Amino acid sequence: MPLLNTITTPYAEAFLQIATSRKEVDQVIDQSKAVLELWKNNPQLSDAMASPVLEVSSKKAAIEKLFADKVTPSFLNLLKLLADRQRIGLLDAVLERLLELYREQRNIALATVTSAAPLTEDQQADLLKKIQSVAGTDNLELNLKVDDSLIGGFIVSVGSKVIDASLAGQVRRLGLSLAKVS
Repeated sequence: MPLLNTITTPYAEAFLQIATSRKEVDQVIDQSKAVLELWKNNPQLSDAMASPVLEVSSKKAAIEKLFADKVTPSFLNLLKLLADRQRIGLLDAVLERLLELYREQRNIALATVTSAAPLTEDQQADLLKKIQSVAGTDNLELNLKVDDSLIGGFIVSVGSKVIDASLAGQVRRLGLSLAKVS
C-alpha cells in the first residue's frame, strides 16, 4: 500500500462507514465528486487550505462558509476533522480513496476516456456500451477527460487494459513501424 494510502484510507473507510450507517452513501459520493472537482479546479483554494500559515480556525470557518449548505453534516465533519488534524491539504487524496473504496464495494469498474474533443451524450452512450463489453461488466463509471494533443479519436483505460484509438497514437505507431523498417 503506498504511503499516501496509509494516511488516506482510515479517513475514507471511516467516512464510508458513517455514510452507510446514515444511508447517505449515494448522496455523499455525488458530493465527493463535486467537491473533488471544485478542489482540483481551484488551486488557490487547495493551496490556501494546505498552507501551514493559515490558522486551523480560519480554515474551519472557510470550510463552514463554503460547504455548510452544499454537503451533508457528516461530510462537513470530515472536512473539519481534516482541518483539525492538518490533513485538509490531502482532501483530494482522501476523496479519491473514498471513491475507490466505494467502487470496490459495489464492483464498479472505472473507465477513463480521454478524447480530443468533448463527447456528446450519444457518443458517451455508444462508447459506454462498447467499453462494457470489453470490461466484461455492466457496472461501469466513465471518467471523461479532454486532451487536444490527441488530435482526434480517444484513449480508453479500464484497469490494466488500454485502447488507444487516437490519431496521435496512430502516428506514433506508424513512426515506430517505419523506424523498424530502416
